[in-house]
Amino acid sequence: MADDTVRQRKSKKDTSEDEDNLFAGTPAEHSRGAVAQPTKKKSKKSKRSKDDDYSDEYSPWVDILRVLSFLALASCALSYLISNGESFFWGFQDKPWYLKVDYWKAKFNGPLVLTPEQLLQYDGSDPEKPIYLAINHTIFDVSANPRIYGPGGSYNVFAGHDASRGFVTGCFLDDRTPDMRGVEEMFLPLDDPEVDRHWTFDEMRALQQEELEVARQKVHDGLKHWVDFFRKSGKYLEVGRVKREDGWLEKTKQPKLCQRAQEGRVRRKVPGEEKKN
Repeated sequence: MADDTVRQRKSKKDTSEDEDNLFAGTPAEHSRGAVAQPTKKKSKKSKRSKDDDYSDEYSPWVDILRVLSFLALASCALSYLISNGESFFWGFQDKPWYLKVDYWKAKFNGPLVLTPEQLLQYDGSDPEKPIYLAINHTIFDVSANPRIYGPGGSYNVFAGHDASRGFVTGCFLDDRTPDMRGVEEMFLPLDDPEVDRHWTFDEMRALQQEELEVARQKVHDGLKHWVDFFRKSGKYLEVGRVKREDGWLEKTKQPKLCQRAQEGRVRRKVPGEEKKN
């Protein structure tokens, strides 16, 4: 009797479970059971472990190598552009002023102040020293062109000197001096009595004064041309000035106009002759 009662209760329990599970005994029961099972959340500890593994694998040397490679390529490209295709590695000639070491040395050390005797030591005869020349008391470093200003060069006569007068007259050896007195004479016409008689005395005086002003302006322009040439060349550096004793000009005898400059003078043209020419 007791066994029958237990069997009935068990049978009811199984029937109740089967009613609750309509998919019992079918393949869908397994899939439904799989869906019903809650998914397991990944633990934070496991996630941190993977992050730690990733951080352990990172190396800053890769980024450093990338930066260095970029800088090297940029340097080569910039060198190629500045040198107009001459070099990728900054080994080109005639570097611009901002790439010259001597330029920055002069900027930091300040301008040189040399006496004429000290300037003479930089005439190119000593290969350990730069080549200097001066014009209108301004010293320029012309070491960038030793073929011209160094020993044996066509303009080596100017090295170590302030040859302002020679730059204008063209007499390189005779006029290696900054004394410009009388240079305007090379631009004045020669006096000729046969020609001068076409003007009255007052007219001639006014004409001569006008010619003198024009001649002095030509001397000024000629000297300025050479100062600007060296200052703006891009090859040569302005490094200082020549210091002379006070009153040096009055203590020296005025140079005569050199033969070459004298031979370049022409006679004054008579009125109306300019129109014919």
